[in-house]
Amino acid sequence: MAPFNGFRDAIEISVFILVLGGFLNIVTQSGALESGIQTVVKKLKGNELIIIPILMVLFSIGGSTYGMAEETIPFYSLLTATLVAAGFDTIVAVGTVLLGSGSGVIGSTVNPFSTGVAMDALRGIGIQPNTGVILLIGFMLWAVSTAYSIFIVMRYAKKVKEDKGSTILSLQEQEDMKENFGQEDKKDLTFTKRHKIILSIFAFCFLVMIVSLIPWGDFGVTIFDGWTSFLTGESFGDWYFGDLAMWFFIIGLICAIVGRFSEKETVDSFVEGSKDMLSVVLIIVVARGASVLMSTTYLDLFILDKAAGLLQDFSPILFVIGAYVLYLGLSFIIPSTSGLAYVSIPVMGGLANNIGLSPDVMVMIFASGCGLINLITPTSGVVMGGLEVSKVNYSTWIKFMRKPIIVLGVLNLLILIISMLVAS
Repeated sequence: MAPFNGFRDAIEISVFILVLGGFLNIVTQSGALESGIQTVVKKLKGNELIIIPILMVLFSIGGSTYGMAEETIPFYSLLTATLVAAGFDTIVAVGTVLLGSGSGVIGSTVNPFSTGVAMDALRGIGIQPNTGVILLIGFMLWAVSTAYSIFIVMRYAKKVKEDKGSTILSLQEQEDMKENFGQEDKKDLTFTKRHKIILSIFAFCFLVMIVSLIPWGDFGVTIFDGWTSFLTGESFGDWYFGDLAMWFFIIGLICAIVGRFSEKETVDSFVEGSKDMLSVVLIIVVARGASVLMSTTYLDLFILDKAAGLLQDFSPILFVIGAYVLYLGLSFIIPSTSGLAYVSIPVMGGLANNIGLSPDVMVMIFASGCGLINLITPTSGVVMGGLEVSKVNYSTWIKFMRKPIIVLGVLNLLILIISMLVAS
């Protein structure tokens, strides 16, 4: 029953992705997206590299503040087309989105789905977390991880830009890239007033999506309270994938009207776009099913119990390393940071407190370990879904990440070890 239960658990994001596919294809069929990308690439001529660090910093801020992960899936298609048109390959696009948001999650600061849930779990066992310590460590992890991730993607992007033969994509992936995102054989398009209107609506749609997912109430911001509850049942800032699916659906219809689509053209474009996203949905469902299987068999709790018993006699340095490795393994089994926090932090935070170590640093060991492994784990719907959208094989992504994942892990461990020695 694990695959079925995985589908049931992932139903909201599955519907969202199908609707997103329909929405994107309507905008694509209008010609606005292609002509807009051509215009952007022309304006950036000679300065294409500058777009990568800007986007990665923005994605990392989203990852650090509100756990931007599944919410990045809409950007893969758009940015892959843009960056390929600018002379890069699909790996650059995946790295920009996945490493950008992922490095932010590694250095979670006020992320309610990571550090927020973990601190709540500590309070549940009678330990009051020190928010200042957690924010400071989170900021250091964010700064170092984001800077290194930008360096890695920029170095590879520059190499591909100068020599197309230096790509690590297989021949089949290169063919897929040309077929799905290539612009070389396409004629110059006129960027019309209608295109500008559609792209303005398109940009507004994505802006609302980003703002609607930030938990404003957790930050003490009440200005958005109740704005949309009469429409969706949720206040603005508490939206989830069901609300977003309907938002993209409505905006898709508006774009079709502006683009002067007939009823048949609207329906056909929407269905065709949804069909293209079906493989992404199925991959996410399979990944979620694997996570459900681990949880149902209590394999996660078994590993946690055995590891906690081993770690209690370790020195602070070995304890941090052991706990970090443990979270790498647990995150492979439970990709959900909030789910893993509730399962593990009462055990690991309590253990750290009992042996005289800092439970606050344990929160960041959890956040960093989860964030790191979720850059490559095949049980993550974000990783597998994003790769599928950008037409990159999982084996190719692992090849690209082989060295960076080790360097990121070592850098994070150094910060965490020093933090533990200072805070304990």
